[in-house]
Order: sequence, then structure tokens, then C-alpha cells
Amino acid sequence: MTALFVSLRRLTLCLVLGLVVVGCDQQEETQAPEPAPVEEHAATEGMVLTPAAFTDLPGWQQDDMVGAVQALWRSCTRLMALAPDRDVSSGSSLQTVAGDWAQACTALDALKAEQNPDLIRAFFEAHFQPFAAKDAADGNDPQADQGLFTGYFEAELNGSLTRDDTFKTPLYARPKDLITVDLGQFDESLKGKGVVGQVEEGRLIPYPDRGTIESGALADKGLELLWIDDPVDVFLLQVQGSGRVILPDGNVVQVGFAAHNGRSYHSIGRWLIDQGELQAHEASWDGIRGWIEEHPDRASELFAYNPRFIFFRLLDGPGPIGAEGVALTPERSMAVDTRFIPLGMPLWLDTVRPGGSKEPMQRLMVAQDKGGAIKGVVRGDFFWGYGDDALAQAGRMKSSGRYFLLLPNPLADRVKATS
Repeated sequence: MTALFVSLRRLTLCLVLGLVVVGCDQQEETQAPEPAPVEEHAATEGMVLTPAAFTDLPGWQQDDMVGAVQALWRSCTRLMALAPDRDVSSGSSLQTVAGDWAQACTALDALKAEQNPDLIRAFFEAHFQPFAAKDAADGNDPQADQGLFTGYFEAELNGSLTRDDTFKTPLYARPKDLITVDLGQFDESLKGKGVVGQVEEGRLIPYPDRGTIESGALADKGLELLWIDDPVDVFLLQVQGSGRVILPDGNVVQVGFAAHNGRSYHSIGRWLIDQGELQAHEASWDGIRGWIEEHPDRASELFAYNPRFIFFRLLDGPGPIGAEGVALTPERSMAVDTRFIPLGMPLWLDTVRPGGSKEPMQRLMVAQDKGGAIKGVVRGDFFWGYGDDALAQAGRMKSSGRYFLLLPNPLADRVKATS
């Protein structure tokens, strides 16, 4: 990633709108006296997986995969530190344990510095099996394997370690009274679900919403990590979940997601459209910022429409850090809906480049993050990195496509056995 200090004011960001944010090459059929049987499907809750061959993956021979190896190795370092029977399903209905990944990750250790695409491809073909994914709810709909792919980036802000007349909007650390409850520990049927709140008089109640927090509910409690010069940039950082803060002396501090207040995400771009304040084509990030500059007295009202509030932490080492707990790799890490896709899962992405292009974008990705707006069996958010190009690509990306899951052999064999 190149350290380019750019203004967020030039960004057209689909994520803020909350609108967030293709065919497969077929092998030639051989003549047979009877029709080939329909491929059996392996289903998890809400998702149907169909075994495929690597030759079914469009563009499989063209991707150099080097960046994907680096991304997967970061996931492997986490998996290899766990007991073999440790559940690493990330709340997904696709059940997997750390031991499923042991053989592949051990082999990857000797390959992680490899630059030869043919050797990398041979590694994946030996240790993984591809499965086409589609939404079970769509039944036999031929478009059930199609979904939306958007983009995100690492935001850049100007900030300070101390408050003054320029830097006066805080980034908050996670409050000590914020409690996250994993409901699956109380009821197996609630696995993967949780609630966030705080305890008041022995009862768990919802945590304050954005409007309450921005009105001063957490002020002067020692939670301020940094002070930022623009409240609009802070809002954007909360949408993105991580970013780089450039200090007055030129040093850069990285911040990442620590927690949220448990409230739902609501799009401020959609609110402006519904209120008749902006037309749909005007609700770009530049358009939203322009509206705020014209209506500064209504900025708090606008922000409060999105009750979700994000808390941050300072990061050491490479970043940003995704939901899996590992550093994201530009153009190789993807945010997914973890109700269906476990974090750490390699994915073969088959879509088109951003901006209405018809140029294919087919590459190996790794599911390493999640997001409040990323909902659905076939749904992904592509991490572009940071800098001018990342900002532009993320803002333009709203592409239809599909993906294949690359399951490690032990997991793939179990999935096939339960078909």
C-alpha cells in the first residue's frame, strides 16, 4: 500500500448509501447413452454447495495467487495455534474445526514465500476442493448463485492526540460497561447470535444509541483515543471500521474496530433520499457532504438516523485488522456474511471490475472480515487497501457476481458425505 494522503472529500462512496454497501466456463460434454445424473448438492442452513472442479472456476489459470497466499497464511497462523477440535466456524452453519486446516496450513508454511503461480495452483488443487455456492431460499432460480459485491477501503483522517480548536471530535475506545453476550452459550439454537448492552440495576439493557453518545453520554470518561478535525470523516471511519489517522507531525496512527453499541445500521444516504433532500444520483459521498455543509444545523439529526456507533482501538503492526483478527491484505481479503461463510475460507471470486465495466475480475480471495451491511449467501465486500486508487475503486464497486468456496479436504469430504 502506498502512503498517499488524500482528502476524503473527493470520495463517492457507495457504502454510505447503504445500497451496500458472469457465466462459468463449461467443459465440453461427452456423448452418453443416458443423461448424466444431476449433481448432488450439499446443503448447510440457508446455503447450497455444489461440488465443482477447478476447471469450472473461470480464470483459474490466469491468477498469480501470490497475494492470496500471503492472506491465507495470516489466517493459518491463527488456526495453527488452536487445538485441533476447536470450532472455527465463526458462527457459520458450515461447521469446521481447526484440525480441518492442519494439513493445508502445514503445507502452506513451506510455500508462503513462493512466487511461482503454477506451484501455488498445485498446492490449492492438492489441499482444497471447490464448491459453487448459492442461496437455498431461491430454489431452482438460475440466478441463485448471483450476488452483490461492493468495495471498502482503509479511511484516512487528520487527527491529534490532544483536543484543541481544530481537533475536537473524539474517537472513543470501548467502554468498560459495554457487554457482549453470546446467546449460543445459553441455547444451542441461538448459536451465532448475540446481543450488546449494559447492566443497570441487575438487568441487561440496550447500550445508548449514536444520538445519545454524540450528545455527550461518554464525554469526560477517559475513553477518548484521538481527536479528529472533521466529524463527517469520523462518521465515514465508523462506516469503514478502520483507518489511518495522520497526526500534525506527520506520524500515522492506525485504528481498528473494537466494538459496536449493538444498534442496527441505517443509511444516512437513504434517509436523505427518502426525505426528498437529495435525488438518488446526488447521494454520493460528495453529495452528502455538500448537503451537510449547506445544513450544518441538521448534521446531528442526520448522523443520529444511524443509531449504530463504533468504538476503536489503537493497532500495532500491520493493519487494518479484520473480524478474523488478522491484518487484511489489499485486493485479497473480503468481508462476508459469517452466518454462511467461516472466516479464513478461501473463495474464488467471479465478478467484473468496478464502475460498470464488463471486464472480468476473477481471483482468489480469503474471507477475513464481516460488516453490518454484508448480508446474504452470495454477498461480499472487497478490500481495496488505501490511497487514491483504493478510494476510487471502492466508491465505484457495485458488481454482480458469484463465488466458489475452496474447502480444505477433510471438510470437503464431510460435506460430500452428508449430501
